[in-house]
Amino acid sequence: MSGLMDVLASQMSGGVLDQISGQIGADNDATQKAMAAALPALIGGLARNATKSEDGAVALANALDRDHDGGLLDNLSGLLGAGSGGGLASMFGGGKSSGGGLGNLVGMAGALFGDKSNTLNKKSVDGAGILRHVLGGKRNAVETGVSKASGLDASQAAKLLPLLAPIVMSALGRVKKQQNMSPGDLAGMLRTEKEVVARQAPAGMGGLMGLIDSDNDGQIADDLSKLGAVAGGAGLLKKMFGNK
Repeated sequence: MSGLMDVLASQMSGGVLDQISGQIGADNDATQKAMAAALPALIGGLARNATKSEDGAVALANALDRDHDGGLLDNLSGLLGAGSGGGLASMFGGGKSSGGGLGNLVGMAGALFGDKSNTLNKKSVDGAGILRHVLGGKRNAVETGVSKASGLDASQAAKLLPLLAPIVMSALGRVKKQQNMSPGDLAGMLRTEKEVVARQAPAGMGGLMGLIDSDNDGQIADDLSKLGAVAGGAGLLKKMFGNK
């Protein structure tokens, strides 16, 4: 694994996995399989956006500097736990409930992090907004694929992606900050990350990493399902979560 996946793997420890599973109402096995399908799709979307043009790389770098400096990872377990009772997924932009959940989350985060900085702001936890930028119109297809890959129902998959998106962005922001990356460096790193995860994926799954289906039929959900079906073995689950 390379930098971004290393950071993500370090965050997806048993306690955090338990909390994510609890937030979406699924068991750990199904949640792991779902993440094994969802995380490559998110990384592929980021890589696509950063490498399609210089402007794309600059826009992503600016967004990371402004809203995703890695601070969310400093107390991820505490932040997830702050929403115990089922509300955190909607606070991250994943649920269908309305109300001031996001504002409440930002307020709780201020107390958790013990400072008054802008380490965690609304954009840093706006999972739905992040997904609009990363996946665009393919979000529904990815949700369907995650559901098929893992056995999650549609509502659980819809809650998971907005939970993962801020974590992925924060991890990417931390790597960029630690390595003092320019926009060009960031694009190059994401291209490498996409290639690394594609090599770890089953044969024929490379198209997933660019959000392009492996058989060119336009159905990326089918490819996500294939990825999840083998993830319980020696595939991405073992590499990302240390499953034996």
